[in-house]
Amino acid sequence: MTDNDRPPLVISIQSQVVHGHVGNSAAVFPMQAAGLEVAAIPTVLFSNTPDYETLRGAPLPPDLFADLLRGAEERGLPDRAAWLVTGYIGSVDVALMTAEFVARCKTRNRALRYLCDPVMGDHAPGLYVPQAIAEVLRKRLLPLADLATPNSFELGYLTDQPIDTLDDLHAAARSLSLAEGARLVATGCELRDTAAGQLESVILGPEGFSRHPTAMLPVSLPGTGDLFAGLIVAALGRGYPLMQAVDQAQELTGMAMSHAARIGAREVVLSAPEFRGALLRM
Repeated sequence: MTDNDRPPLVISIQSQVVHGHVGNSAAVFPMQAAGLEVAAIPTVLFSNTPDYETLRGAPLPPDLFADLLRGAEERGLPDRAAWLVTGYIGSVDVALMTAEFVARCKTRNRALRYLCDPVMGDHAPGLYVPQAIAEVLRKRLLPLADLATPNSFELGYLTDQPIDTLDDLHAAARSLSLAEGARLVATGCELRDTAAGQLESVILGPEGFSRHPTAMLPVSLPGTGDLFAGLIVAALGRGYPLMQAVDQAQELTGMAMSHAARIGAREVVLSAPEFRGALLRM
């Protein structure tokens, strides 16, 4: 098999859990089901998300994480990857090594596109990573990003301003340091003029902006942002334009959340037949 015969490759650097679906445990399956090849590199290995009564596991030791990155480079993965995705990072050392790895990959492979999902907090819990990790995201990782997918809390934190109006989003996009020509997808936005019962993802980029409303579901589940970012990459990897990829990701994330609510799950569920069928049709 030649490289031209292979499906698009995604390098995905995120958390991994034994139970549930967050980080790579949420994002890898939809990318693979859509027909992409995925090289998953964990930043932490936990038994479950921290909202359970107990939590086992730990962030990857820096030397082990560095060894995995070295192995990925020895196998030539950065040279043929179409996308590189980063999500939750559990230590400052791993955050800094991730930034160095992304920079090396983009230097080696000019066609590589980098999606930074700056997983650091949300409106209810607030900031849930150390400020030092947030600063690495702000100063080292986001400036490399061709596509960034912060939620409205994260965008407000990164730019030190409220996100209440479309003008606020434009101002935040201007103040956020991203790679030249990058696009920002602000997720989970409830602006002053957002229709009642809706949330919006708003795309901002060199060509302008677009608003993508979706129904606000009466559930809040870990892993939804990780799944959403993975679904965007799945759609982009299959050739969808960004606006259509966001619409598709919102629809499928809604399917997974609705199914989780129906069966009483504590995080997103990826087993619903309609969800899996939509991925295969992608």
